[in-house]
Amino acid sequence: MDSRGRSCRPGRHGCRPAACETCLVTANETTQPTATYDSAFLKACRREPVPHTPVWFMRQAGRSLPEYRKVREGVPMLESCMRPELVTEITLQPVRRHDVDAAIYFSDIVVPLKAIGLDLDIKPGVGPVVEQPIRTRADLARLRDLSPEDVPYVTEAIGMLTRELGATPLIGFAGAPFTLASYLVEGGPSRTYENAKAMMYGDPELWADLLDRLADITAAFLKVQIEAGASAVQLFDSWAGALAPADYRRSVMPASVKVFDAVAGYGVPRIHFGVGTGELLGLMGEAGADVVGVDWRVPLDEARRRVGPGKALQGNLDPTVLFTDKDTVAAKAREVLDAAAGLEGHVFNLGHGVMPNTDPDALTRLVEYVHTATAR
Repeated sequence: MDSRGRSCRPGRHGCRPAACETCLVTANETTQPTATYDSAFLKACRREPVPHTPVWFMRQAGRSLPEYRKVREGVPMLESCMRPELVTEITLQPVRRHDVDAAIYFSDIVVPLKAIGLDLDIKPGVGPVVEQPIRTRADLARLRDLSPEDVPYVTEAIGMLTRELGATPLIGFAGAPFTLASYLVEGGPSRTYENAKAMMYGDPELWADLLDRLADITAAFLKVQIEAGASAVQLFDSWAGALAPADYRRSVMPASVKVFDAVAGYGVPRIHFGVGTGELLGLMGEAGADVVGVDWRVPLDEARRRVGPGKALQGNLDPTVLFTDKDTVAAKAREVLDAAAGLEGHVFNLGHGVMPNTDPDALTRLVEYVHTATAR
């Protein structure tokens, strides 16, 4: 039904998200009722009026929560991502504790790579480590297509989550092709990306083929999450800030465009986030995002100028502010809200993920402050 009580018709010329308050269009052009459509988070993503500025945090389900540490005790990271009951519990923890406006699916960016058979692991204190890095054209054969059958635990967990969350949206996520490629080529985390950049500059055809294949895997992983019930998706290009704008446009942006285009038909908001990407904000929006995430280095009013019209913005309190007293946190949050005044849409978030030693109560107070300060 639309806002005036008329029946919605499925199909290309039927119900559209902009015209219907209860239906979204799926990739196969059928309508999908959703309890989350009128949530503050999705309204902000669509640049519509909201009852309050919505809040969620990257890494909100993580090491800052004692309940997270308790349920994860003795369970390796990748294994925890493959247990639907555990994923469900961890994803729900910050929603219960902080009253955030959206949950984000608990997983890791290397999960789809593990699912297609790559020999990798997440080592505590190090991060993802790849046993055999991707360095030659022959290595590309190891990157096969991902299918829903490779990640049944994702479909199961999201089904459980959407039933529990009700009207609270669930954000699906994946790592962007450049960030995944950086891990695969380097063999693990890097500060210089010397091997990845050497391939990008020295063998641009191999680099393009690598990112194109990763775009297909990433898009397939996001499709699984959306079709299982995710209300929005975020593409994390965590390390894109290491790139000059010209290199991003030429060597990285086409793969990100491919990912966003692949999920455009579902009608769910698409968020794009990277760290240190102040010089890339306009390009990241141009790649196809509906919402551009901004880290703490660029004020939101300046980010609006760089991104241009037609996009919502997400961000961008410095995560370290949460280690100060509550009055300082409120004052710094007020600065973010003031810089966001006049934005077409604003989702309050940190400029990066929640740090492990953050006091959970500081996050709870921050959510309450933003909700109260922006109540309309």
